[in-house]
Amino acid sequence: MATEISMSPKAAEFDDHDDELELIQNKATVEKLYEALSRGEAETVAKLIAGDLEYWFHGPPRCHHMMRVLTGESPTHSAPFRFEPRSVTAVGGACVIAEGWEGAKAYWVHVWTVKDGVITQFREYFNTWLTVRDLRPPAGWEVSGGVHHRSLTLWQSMPRDLFRRSLPGLLLAI
Repeated sequence: MATEISMSPKAAEFDDHDDELELIQNKATVEKLYEALSRGEAETVAKLIAGDLEYWFHGPPRCHHMMRVLTGESPTHSAPFRFEPRSVTAVGGACVIAEGWEGAKAYWVHVWTVKDGVITQFREYFNTWLTVRDLRPPAGWEVSGGVHHRSLTLWQSMPRDLFRRSLPGLLLAI
């Protein structure tokens, strides 16, 4: 016997409000991280990042700038590269994407996963175009054989200074 669960319109409104509030809070957490990094506030940075942070990097090996800062290998005040986001966008619930570039020489994207106000995962893309897509079927869609044909683009790289530059592209599926 299958049980059908339906949601009242008011309950759906609360869920939408909760989701929106989560996006706002997650974005604020990441913005607070960049502010703390720019001020050299190591204690604040440590409070915002999980001790077992999952890290993934794509780009030239010499460009592991953020991880060097997060581990203390490069103190923020003497780091050879400063991260000043040009945009910070919350997408897909727990993900927050920060993007920045300095002319045609450096373009970076950081994808942070935030859970309960703490950053648990960090993906860094340096000199790489990124497209983030949500591959989950919408609520109520029946998926036959585990396959569906919907893909919603949540975010794409958009640095105006780099349009004529050729960079490798990646698709991040969430």
